[in-house]
Amino acid sequence: MPPEVISFGCRLNLLDGDEVEAHARAAGFDGTIVNSCAVTQAAMRDARRAVRRAARTHPKKPIWVTGCAASLAPAEFAAMPQVERVLPNAAKHQPAAWGAPPRSTPPHQARARALVQVQTGCNHRCTFCIIPYARGAARSTPIAEVVRRVRELSARGHKEVVLTGVDVTSWGPDIGEAGLGALVRAILRAVPALPRLRLSSLDAVELDAEFLDMVMHEPRLMPHLHLSLQAGDDMILKRMKRRHSRADAVRFCARLKARRPALTFGADLIAGFPTETDAQHARSLALIEDCGLVWCHVFPFSPRPNTPAARMPQLAPPMVQARAAALRTEAARVRRAWLDAQIGSVKSVLVEEGGRARAEDFASIQLAAPAPPSQSLLSVRITERSGDVLVGTAA
Repeated sequence: MPPEVISFGCRLNLLDGDEVEAHARAAGFDGTIVNSCAVTQAAMRDARRAVRRAARTHPKKPIWVTGCAASLAPAEFAAMPQVERVLPNAAKHQPAAWGAPPRSTPPHQARARALVQVQTGCNHRCTFCIIPYARGAARSTPIAEVVRRVRELSARGHKEVVLTGVDVTSWGPDIGEAGLGALVRAILRAVPALPRLRLSSLDAVELDAEFLDMVMHEPRLMPHLHLSLQAGDDMILKRMKRRHSRADAVRFCARLKARRPALTFGADLIAGFPTETDAQHARSLALIEDCGLVWCHVFPFSPRPNTPAARMPQLAPPMVQARAAALRTEAARVRRAWLDAQIGSVKSVLVEEGGRARAEDFASIQLAAPAPPSQSLLSVRITERSGDVLVGTAA
């Protein structure tokens, strides 16, 4: 039987899960691998629950734990009686750790939108974040290696590639490159057969001029940016040790939207950061409308061990949850207003599975039956909205 890999967290960890599965399969491992996340306390709990659930489902099969939670709290997972072995992040990428020979090609990706890691680690120390302690310093993948991976995925039939990492916008300086724009331009030039290139979460303040020029003018670079904004109040941003102001975020979105009107924005937002007042929370609420944030990921603040934010005066958990709910409600209002405005338009979409497709602007589209094959690119006319999904028919 092939190994079961349960991955939590970010796109980078999902990509890690593909690699882990390939190593474990090559080694003949017949068990469960929990590829954990540590971004919140809830993520840590999810990993422990996955271990216990796997033990109940397959009581005779081994369970290994890896990922960020395993790197930060190895003793905690090693103490669980269900866990046979704990592998930190550095070890999980080594075939020998799984008893497998080295691979010459990247693992197969079943998903329509393929992922490529362009960097890992982070040099910043935001006061709420524990991930740099699990992933280490920022390390960029050389252009030639990224291009090779993208070219292979394109040759396998993938029509869209998503560049991912811990701090994607830090790519370059550690290997003598100017910035992310150079990487994106090299990919688009070297792989002309690739119709769609997308990026995962970005820190707007770090984006270089060459990259921004391509966002505004390059049709193969998808008109969708997911920004690491976190809050909409300057004092909270300062206490988070972020590198932008509220005005920077609003100005950034307005400038790009004016040059490429099809562009949509998403963002990560933290609710209930320590010391946050009602007025500061209100400014984060207003940021959703002010920046036109269509796709929001809202996280209730979760104190992580040994981070500066964990030592700040905390808000009561019910208040944190209430503020998260308010942010999600406002985000849903803005998102659905935008979705309603798309009815009657024609969009280019990439078909995924189950009759679903993804538009260039990241809208999720339900296609009328019969569903075209996965990896098809086609134009659809939007006929209605169903919840947070648009419904479309072939144009």
